[in-house]
Amino acid sequence: MHLAHVTLDPAAVVAPVSRRTFGTFVEHMGRCVYTGLYEPGHPSADEDGFRSDVLALTRELGVTVVRYPGGNFVSGYRWEDGIGPREQRPRRRDLAWRGIETNEVGIDEFARWAAKADIEIMYALNLGTRGVQEALDVHEYLNQPAGTHLADLRRTNGAEKPYGVRMWCLGNELDGPWQLGYTSADAYGQLAAATARALRAAEPGLELIVCGSSSSAMPTFGAWEATVLEHTYDLVDYVSCHAYYEEHDGDLGSFLACAADMDHFIDSVVATADSIGARLRSKKKIQLSFDEWNVWYLSRFQNQPPTDGWQVAPRVIEDEYNVADAVVVGNLLISLLRHSDRVTAACQAQLVNVIAPIRTEPRGPAWRQTTFHPFARTAALARGDVLRTVVDSPSYQTARYGEAAVLDAVATHDPATGDVAIFVVNRDDTRPVQLTIDLTRFGLTVRSAEASTLSDDDIRATNTADQQDRIILRPNRQLTPNTSGAQIVLPPVSWTAVRLSTQPRPVG
Repeated sequence: MHLAHVTLDPAAVVAPVSRRTFGTFVEHMGRCVYTGLYEPGHPSADEDGFRSDVLALTRELGVTVVRYPGGNFVSGYRWEDGIGPREQRPRRRDLAWRGIETNEVGIDEFARWAAKADIEIMYALNLGTRGVQEALDVHEYLNQPAGTHLADLRRTNGAEKPYGVRMWCLGNELDGPWQLGYTSADAYGQLAAATARALRAAEPGLELIVCGSSSSAMPTFGAWEATVLEHTYDLVDYVSCHAYYEEHDGDLGSFLACAADMDHFIDSVVATADSIGARLRSKKKIQLSFDEWNVWYLSRFQNQPPTDGWQVAPRVIEDEYNVADAVVVGNLLISLLRHSDRVTAACQAQLVNVIAPIRTEPRGPAWRQTTFHPFARTAALARGDVLRTVVDSPSYQTARYGEAAVLDAVATHDPATGDVAIFVVNRDDTRPVQLTIDLTRFGLTVRSAEASTLSDDDIRATNTADQQDRIILRPNRQLTPNTSGAQIVLPPVSWTAVRLSTQPRPVG
């Protein structure tokens, strides 16, 4: 058994927990919207055609913000196709995913869904095939109270009050050759700056997100961010980051350690942004919006034979996630939380069916994938402040990332309740870890403790429509609290959440 130690100090605060860390992503792609969120003929459909079973799971997941409507889809999207009477809406080709978009769900319908789920919208603008005027038009439709053509059109379409969207993505992945409107960093930076100036003239308090690299593996990574921020630094609030991970050729050890790559990605973008800020003599700090992240078996998708395309809601990248995938998702959340001083928004891509924590079948069930559980538990327990977590762990060698710690962890502390939450992974595929959690510096005693672990003897096990609860979080009975913290045994390839309730230590 490995031995590991985590030391926590209530004074070592990284930043408050940002609730926007627990975001999701809904793109008009595959079955995310149609037969995912929206299926009028489904037995659970509400008065607006949305599946109430999916709504319930979305609430359980703890999602706070949703990026919409893309993704690659947005770079060819005409938002005005999705407003007004449904019978008058045009069907369009979606060139990003070679499907047919019916426009049955547009911004008004989606905003109603988001309100039901109590989720903030992060709206992505089409800067691929459109530009400044389109951005101003959709902003007028969404946020102008009344008295203008598009604001009054929204009211005519049933939304008397403006939607008040605060967060706006200035395009999507325009560094990528696959993207409609693919361009250079200099050209994109100029367009993003012009769009940002126009939006700020319309509504100064908006939060604007400029496109970073679509992947840290892009040949222009770093240089893209630097050039774009030279144009936009004082006009925007966030730079976006996108990252997807998969197990390559059976290399489980590297896959389980891929959060190290996310850490490096974040640190690199922060360093680049800060260097531009320093050169511009700006006191402003650019935040990071990690608005696409997940496990995605991209190589499987790329190796599939081409299809005829042009279908409505085809089955696209409906990855079935196993235990190891869920452990990695939990570990990526650990990475995002420990960078809460700069990563203040994040969106797991996507919400339903498309590389998603929630799966559905048309006219059938909705269920939780394995990856649902670490997200939901982290969203529920992470409160207060993120603490700088000192981890003493054995290490192992990986082919992709070099030396990696067997155990990775992050902790949060809620001063209002005294609760301490520790989120931890054991990356070893054969040996358990005995972890000591040291709260000595809190000067408190543990009143109660609970822990839940996601693991299984078969790390390839999945949840399916027939076995929806094959993999769930289970109570970890090997948690032993003591006066200065706790000890817990973590099984191989596992993700665990520990909650310790504390109280002042008795005097004398």
